[in-house]
Amino acid sequence: MAVGAAISLAAFAGNATADPTPPPTDMSPQVVGGSTAAKGEFPWMVRLSMGCGGAMYSPQLVLTAAHCVGSTGANTGITATYGVVDLQDSTAIKRKSSYVYRNPGYGTSTGGDWALIKLDAPITGAATLRITTTKAYDTGVFTVAGWGATSQGGSGSRYLLKAQVPFVDDVTCKNAGSYYSRLIPAAELCAGYMASGGVDTCQGDSGGPMFRRDSANAWIQVGIVSHGYGCAQPSSPGVYTEVSTFAADIARKATELGGGTTPPPTGQVFENTGNVAIPDHGAAVTSSIAVSGRTGNAPATLKVGVDIKHTYRGDLVIDLVAPDGSGYRLQNTSGDSADNVITTYTVNASTEVANGTWKLRVQDVVSADTGFIDSWKLTF
Repeated sequence: MAVGAAISLAAFAGNATADPTPPPTDMSPQVVGGSTAAKGEFPWMVRLSMGCGGAMYSPQLVLTAAHCVGSTGANTGITATYGVVDLQDSTAIKRKSSYVYRNPGYGTSTGGDWALIKLDAPITGAATLRITTTKAYDTGVFTVAGWGATSQGGSGSRYLLKAQVPFVDDVTCKNAGSYYSRLIPAAELCAGYMASGGVDTCQGDSGGPMFRRDSANAWIQVGIVSHGYGCAQPSSPGVYTEVSTFAADIARKATELGGGTTPPPTGQVFENTGNVAIPDHGAAVTSSIAVSGRTGNAPATLKVGVDIKHTYRGDLVIDLVAPDGSGYRLQNTSGDSADNVITTYTVNASTEVANGTWKLRVQDVVSADTGFIDSWKLTF
């Protein structure tokens, strides 16, 4: 699945090397060449009703692209959908906009394709995606996600898609064709597979985040889907707003809007509902949950809710694995012949950084019975 860059170039489909003259003006990209995200994997993702993406900057502010919104001022016409992978999921949380701030530098030589949308009410317990304040994370391999088109000129996705794209340096990007000669190196980042294409953001992904792990293994936003030449074509990388350049301005404006970053509340839940089969008398399997938007360490009363279907629960060894690899034993094998493990454990994880990928590790150490991880969650 390809994530579409902010500019749709359907008219040039099939022409991967030609340069558009003049460049198209439809700036609404999706993720191409990717796979479906798990529920709770990127909990801060937002779908906006005008066909763009975004990320929760705070419980009441969504960070998106300037080209997705018309102008600065009062605005009650945007609906933000949060908390789901499937846009038809009835558990989705929806909020109307109350105000939009559009970076005035966008469209000038300064660049800066970013905007903030203030919601009419905070989303209690919302996961947030921290933005980078340093250029240290502006290289490497990035993750992109969105509900955009899965092919150039195609329709949007019902499900949140994810993909990885590698950094492309400014010189290589500017030399990719006349379209990219307009690149603003101080304000934009490029990413994509130059030789092969095949993976990219696309129409409908505009405004969504490009992110990676920081030194503490927590997700951090480094880019905003902005524009590009078509979707997933060779030698046509996606162009993203360089968040590090505008981090101070974004933070300042968020404070002025009254929806700046607030400490994450207690009771915040991260969940993985994907099924994982547990092999009979076999190797351990894991199910992952990516935690972000927290500050500091996990609590001394971290709640681990487990729903494992199995016909002989005493066969199972169950561990919680922290982002740094530390293991916490939840259950040892026993002679308990009852079905299923549906319970909540309390773990003192106060020495562990909260943000990062947590895993539930389960192993069946006795033959004859089978089962699967149905779902599990972490409550902070």
